[in-house]
Amino acid sequence: MSKLTKLYYVYDPMCSWCWGYAPAWKRIEAELTPYLDIQYVLGGLAPDSDVPMPEDMQTQIASYWHKIESDLGTSFNHDFWSLNIPKRSTYPACRAVLAARKQRSEREMYHAIQQAYYLDAKNPSEPEVLLEVAEQIELDTDSFRKDFFSDEIKQLLAKEIHFARSIGGNSFPSLFLSYDSTIIEVPIDYKNPNATIDLIRQQL
Repeated sequence: MSKLTKLYYVYDPMCSWCWGYAPAWKRIEAELTPYLDIQYVLGGLAPDSDVPMPEDMQTQIASYWHKIESDLGTSFNHDFWSLNIPKRSTYPACRAVLAARKQRSEREMYHAIQQAYYLDAKNPSEPEVLLEVAEQIELDTDSFRKDFFSDEIKQLLAKEIHFARSIGGNSFPSLFLSYDSTIIEVPIDYKNPNATIDLIRQQL
């Protein structure tokens, strides 16, 4: 295998299927990191909005949580739906990840947002929650706040979403292997990370 080969992981920090995929992805990442350049790419699930999420959408997304819980054994704190005013807006969480990336803490922020959202029943669509998470993972909170609200981070997110779409990253999570100027999509297997590892090895 060559370190010049890239594996793109296209995700959104508020994507429930990414949360369900977390154990499999952790195994894949640990196994392939010595051989591949693994690059996280934010896909941007839902644009900024201050409008409360319609009740039918809340019901639909809550049903996804139950399905993932049933199919994969993933834990969810369903109190989220009664404790918060949900919004269909994941871009703030995406910008928080990019602000953390500037402090070399992208993965830490990603996992901390998932923890806050799915287990602690907090709403990462709200900036104050994201600022609290930044403090919890011991980022430089002054720098984080400045970057989080900056035009630079907004532009960076738009650029990253465009790149995700350009390689076919329209759903999350998605995996893409790039080598010899070729990009191919790797099927997602939520239950069998070894199948994904073996498939990627065969491509190299």
